[in-house]
Amino acid sequence: MTLPIPTRGVRHVALRVREVARAKAFCRELFGMDTVWEPDAHNCYLSSGCDNLALHQVAPGELSTGAAQALDHLGFIVASAEAVWAAADRLRALGVPIVKEPRRHRDGSCSVYCSDPDGNVVQILFEPHISPLTFK
Repeated sequence: MTLPIPTRGVRHVALRVREVARAKAFCRELFGMDTVWEPDAHNCYLSSGCDNLALHQVAPGELSTGAAQALDHLGFIVASAEAVWAAADRLRALGVPIVKEPRRHRDGSCSVYCSDPDGNVVQILFEPHISPLTFK
């Protein structure tokens, strides 16, 4: 049996939405989430302080066809950027398909994406705002 990748839990979810502005307003008004980063009009990252929600706008009609699902990916938070690269090495050693190789993002986060046995995309993420948080 192999040891698990040390994570701090599922603290990140990415959703595919029809209108980012509408979804952002919903999350801000109903759940009190704050905008952390908005790189463009089609993507927005929100936080509750301990969780991170990414909203990614899809092409018109894409979600209504039934051919696409609203979940883009879920993310397991790790403690450091180095842990992302270590997780990628571990995934490779176990033969887990890597969807996107590890990389550093403009906002200081780092991530690697893999595919679970059912094809769901799973991100292993260092996010500078929430990775340092500890929960008891």
